[in-house]
Amino acid sequence: MSVFKKLFQQTFIYGLATVLPRAIGFILVPLFTSVLKNNEYGVYASLMGYLILGNVLLSYGMETAFFRFVNKHKDQKAAIQSTTLTSLTISTLIFIGVAILCRDSLANLLDYRTDFITYGLLILGLDALAVLPFVWYRANERPLRYATIKIINVLINLLLNIFFLVWLPKLALETGIWRTIYVPNHQIAYIFIANLIASAITLGLLSPLYAKIRFGFDATIWKGMMKYALPVLVAGLAFTINEALDKILLRYLLPDDIADSQTGIYSACYKIGVFMALFGTAFRLGIEPFFFNHASAKNAQNTYAQITLYFSIFGSIILLAVIAFQDNIKRLLIPDSSYWEGIEIVPIILLANLCLGLYHNLSVWYKITDRTKFGAYISVVGAVITIAINIIFIPLYGYMASAVATLMAYATMMVLSYSFGRKYYKVPYNLKKILGYVLTATLFSAISFYGFRQNLAVGIGLLVLFIGLVYWQEQKQLKRIFAESKST
Repeated sequence: MSVFKKLFQQTFIYGLATVLPRAIGFILVPLFTSVLKNNEYGVYASLMGYLILGNVLLSYGMETAFFRFVNKHKDQKAAIQSTTLTSLTISTLIFIGVAILCRDSLANLLDYRTDFITYGLLILGLDALAVLPFVWYRANERPLRYATIKIINVLINLLLNIFFLVWLPKLALETGIWRTIYVPNHQIAYIFIANLIASAITLGLLSPLYAKIRFGFDATIWKGMMKYALPVLVAGLAFTINEALDKILLRYLLPDDIADSQTGIYSACYKIGVFMALFGTAFRLGIEPFFFNHASAKNAQNTYAQITLYFSIFGSIILLAVIAFQDNIKRLLIPDSSYWEGIEIVPIILLANLCLGLYHNLSVWYKITDRTKFGAYISVVGAVITIAINIIFIPLYGYMASAVATLMAYATMMVLSYSFGRKYYKVPYNLKKILGYVLTATLFSAISFYGFRQNLAVGIGLLVLFIGLVYWQEQKQLKRIFAESKST
């Protein structure tokens, strides 16, 4: 099987594990925005921002460290697995135990209900305990098992949300049994309860791997992994600030009477930009093991360059497609028109996520050369940009400042990674083509969105024109790949 064929097959499966659950999860967006008012959705979205930060903190870079060490030290694979499992389990139990004891203080500090904090902490703990089993499936190239459990998780979460938010209120009107279960005006809590149950079942499905890997601890291995992982943790926290802090800061920097509603509007419209993030995540999940496994292969740099070019092409097509159909997507995803005032952020968020995806492709150099500290430096720069723009401009421009901050942070990170990579692990990227495709797609998107937003024919026409330009430029390479695929 060719290198590219294997990569695309794994990317498709990991993409299924990412895109299908989130596609199913998209059903929850219209559900949430129909049962939650703008301000309620803002409370939910901002608390989810804290959970995203917590997920990164509790995994503290051990996922990437695990990939690196099991590929670099294959003779110590069993010890690496058991050490990672023990480290993550102990740290999670200690953190969650202490946080639960302090939940009232946390609720007062963060201005949330105590039960919301409790549910969030339990979800964090269960998800952290599932980190190593999931990364084990990826490292051992078991994408189908990985995908199956991920999909089961989201299906359970989906069905429970439908039950709690749609069926239970109706059942409570009919029979006394359901009345004892149903609590009116408890929608946000029900959303977290559904997530909590889904996370618990998921951990149960993953639990056989705990017996397979077994607990054990090698201090030397752990120290080496932590040395590698801590810069990844810093990078992860900084990166997560770029992803989640805007929803948190909007809630605290805007006037109290509009803070939660504006956060809700921004967060709901932000979801339309997730189409690009889904593609980037699926690509990254498939490609990260590939990068490590083929680091020593002949012409590895040329392969990485070609992969990044393909990413820029597909990402540009997605950018144009979402912009062309944004009006239809808006009505499908967010049926409540009170949220639509935030639609102006969509092109900015889409372009920001395209820059983020390119950054992940360009970041191969510091992972392969064990210079993970540069990942931390770059992400910290992005976080500083995010924090500065949000703090300075949210009081003046509201959520538009958050959208621009996201774009500026990811674009800067992309440029910095490319610049440092040329020095430490030079990859012959076809910069002319990559920039050409991205800038052309951006121009076409601007024409479609700002000039002909209600004209679907113009959007589709620009999309078809762009695909034609790509085929004209890449037809020789595409024919070679298809011919190579048929011969394997």
